[in-house]
Amino acid sequence: MNLTPWQIYKRLLQYLVPYLGFFILSIFGYILYALTQTGFAVLMETIVSQMDNPSPNAYIFLPIAVISITFARGLGGFIGTYCLDRVAFNIVYELRKQIFSSILLLPRQEYLRQDSGSYLAILIYNVEQVTSACTSVVRTLVREGATVIGLIGYLLYLNWQLALLFFAASPFIAIVIGIASKRFRKLAKNMQSSIADITHAASESLQGNEVVKTFGGYETELQRFNRASDDFRRQSLKMTVTSALNSPVVQMLVSSALGLLIFVALYPDFMQPMPASEFVAFLITAGLIAKPLRALTEINGPLQKGIAAAKTLFAVIDSAPEKDCGTHSVARVKGELEFKNVNFQYTDSSVLKGINFTVKAGETVALVGRSGSGKSTLANLIPRFFELSSGSVLLDGVPIDEYQLANLREQIAIVNQQVVLFAGTIKSNIAYGGLEDKTAEQVQAALSIANATEFVDKLDRGIDTPLGEKGLMLSGGQRQRLAIARAVLKDAPILILDEATSALDNHSERYIQQALERVMQDRTTLVIAHRLSTIKNADCILVMEDGEIVERGNHQQLLVKNGLYAELYHQGFEQSEQARD
Repeated sequence: MNLTPWQIYKRLLQYLVPYLGFFILSIFGYILYALTQTGFAVLMETIVSQMDNPSPNAYIFLPIAVISITFARGLGGFIGTYCLDRVAFNIVYELRKQIFSSILLLPRQEYLRQDSGSYLAILIYNVEQVTSACTSVVRTLVREGATVIGLIGYLLYLNWQLALLFFAASPFIAIVIGIASKRFRKLAKNMQSSIADITHAASESLQGNEVVKTFGGYETELQRFNRASDDFRRQSLKMTVTSALNSPVVQMLVSSALGLLIFVALYPDFMQPMPASEFVAFLITAGLIAKPLRALTEINGPLQKGIAAAKTLFAVIDSAPEKDCGTHSVARVKGELEFKNVNFQYTDSSVLKGINFTVKAGETVALVGRSGSGKSTLANLIPRFFELSSGSVLLDGVPIDEYQLANLREQIAIVNQQVVLFAGTIKSNIAYGGLEDKTAEQVQAALSIANATEFVDKLDRGIDTPLGEKGLMLSGGQRQRLAIARAVLKDAPILILDEATSALDNHSERYIQQALERVMQDRTTLVIAHRLSTIKNADCILVMEDGEIVERGNHQQLLVKNGLYAELYHQGFEQSEQARD
């Protein structure tokens, strides 16, 4: 949806509704603050007139008036600032929750199209820009706007002819602001893109620090980060130049108008003479307008950055989540899977073509093939990480898109080659998400089945040991066993093992293989592996090439065929098995 700047800001203001009371209070506070400016101008007129014709009590009420105006100014400023910031921070909190929720619900393909750095930049940098638009911009707009209106009203009261002359600069000011606004929006969009590049470069370099160090990638990564940082620096400087020019030009126009009205007021026979007190008050009031007017012109930069950032935020919030139109729900499926003429493509090229096979409940099917043959993509169709291009996948005779998405995924446990562990304890990583209600005893039992107690029990705090980021304090085999324990604890009827042992040494594989054999019992299991020990006992082996199933059968049958499986076996499986022995 291509929203205009006003539509974006109007949508942003809709978040005010739950906090309307505090917002109204903030406006009241800022109006009180603004009135003190006009009150000060009126007070100056009174002081000048009292100097010519002093009244008996002037020495009493004028100091009291000064103190009262100052107190009202401070009170109004406090009420306005506190109430508006409270509203703004709540709005940003709600926005951040909605954005993160939307990101989590995006289809898997969106994660492949957009790098994680862009989403992090949206959550951090863009939200900060919106915070500025909701706080400093609104504060300045209300407080300084009310001040300007009050002072203009007083100018008209003092001398409407001079006031109109002073306002002659208004059209030129509007033109300057309009030109600057377009420039600000363009630069703000470029800055958001630069921040995303910086975040992405830093994130990849930190996550892949071992590769960076091993392959001498220091200079490469440093240059990539520096390029992104330099682009942001240049865009920021352009924003500063635009902002720095905008304010002086507006001030020059205001000063020119002020100089013109002084000329007209003092030139003989141009106008009727004004009393000295009124003329001094007029000049002071006209001078007081300059500061709030300058502040109003300076909000244009943060306002346009906020609008550009909010446009990105709303684009994420409005993104279509994963399709979840199914209504079918069961407590526990039997686990029978059937692929019927399944085709899938990411873009224009087909990844899977005419896939047909059936897995009975409790059976184990292994997927074998060269890298890029479509094995992992096929497995990812079962939990509906991707939507089919055509054909259907049935679970217990029901198409998977007819299941409620959450209910479908409750029936599936996955153990990947790349283990995902979160910053937390061993227990919180195993009893994760929907498993949080599991007891410590159940977690210990899962660890035992996964052959993980061998190292967990040696840790000082056992299952309450913090793992740190990604669990990197553990070895690859230990992390893999924790992933298996998580799958054990879930006790799902369908198990997907995606290269679960390919990156392990022989010692670790022995532990993992024993654990997997226990986990696979009485479960429908889909195995993707390169090692013979993982697949030779499968009920059926499907051999894939270029997105198609080219062979099927058990280990012995496929060797007798002397086709692609036999070739793969002699190239890799046999050697890895001999090495293990």
